[in-house]
Amino acid sequence: MSTTATTAVGNLYHLPAIGLEELNAEAALQTRVDRKYVLATGTARRLLATCATDMRVLEMDGNRSFAYDSVYFDTAALDSYLLAARGRRRRYKIRTRTYVDSTVSFLEVKTEGAREATVKERIPYRLEDRSRLTAEGLGYVRETLAAAVGTVPAGALGPVLETRYHRTTFYLPGSGSRATIDSAVTWQQPGLDPWVLDDAVILETKSGSTAGPLDRHLWAAGIRPSRISKFATGMAALRPDLPANRWNRTLSRSLPLRPAA
Repeated sequence: MSTTATTAVGNLYHLPAIGLEELNAEAALQTRVDRKYVLATGTARRLLATCATDMRVLEMDGNRSFAYDSVYFDTAALDSYLLAARGRRRRYKIRTRTYVDSTVSFLEVKTEGAREATVKERIPYRLEDRSRLTAEGLGYVRETLAAAVGTVPAGALGPVLETRYHRTTFYLPGSGSRATIDSAVTWQQPGLDPWVLDDAVILETKSGSTAGPLDRHLWAAGIRPSRISKFATGMAALRPDLPANRWNRTLSRSLPLRPAA
């Protein structure tokens, strides 16, 4: 990205910036309620332009859009996916998250806390190990899951899905919440061709137990949250043989995919 601050949802130069250190201090939100929306790119641009609440945009080195890469791990029996597909309370996700622009990686374990709050725990991870679980990484995953959900995966864990996208992050100081917009969202299974979300973005709000002002703005415009998970919905989209009742509405109505170039 150039320093013009142009993103998939328009030129954001008019919004004040916030640095990463200040954002993390003000709204780290490792435990939070996530609400996700799949929007046509033009609709997202219009709704952001008409949102009256104060917003600041994460900016680093003059850039306001950043490349992300995540690799998700599961057993051969897809235990993590099936827990999500069946709506189990003790579900979890295991992934590496790479911030491509800064070449920094983390190993993350996400679990479901009280009242559907997402709890994310992570440790720094070697960039060259982002597509595999090292012995140390596996030990961290097992220890974290044992403490959070009381169980550990029965089988070996391997990479099952990779996602890539560009993210713009907003901070809403009035509510202490934050939001992200992901564009050019791409899903790829190991060894297969990638698919990309076509002319649409995923907008995600991250707040405490109550909805934030951006949620209320979207609701007033008739936009409701979508049931979507980059991991689970991506797996269901690329693997029609998997049970996917929880995401059928999203898959059929608001997830336009095409083969990536």
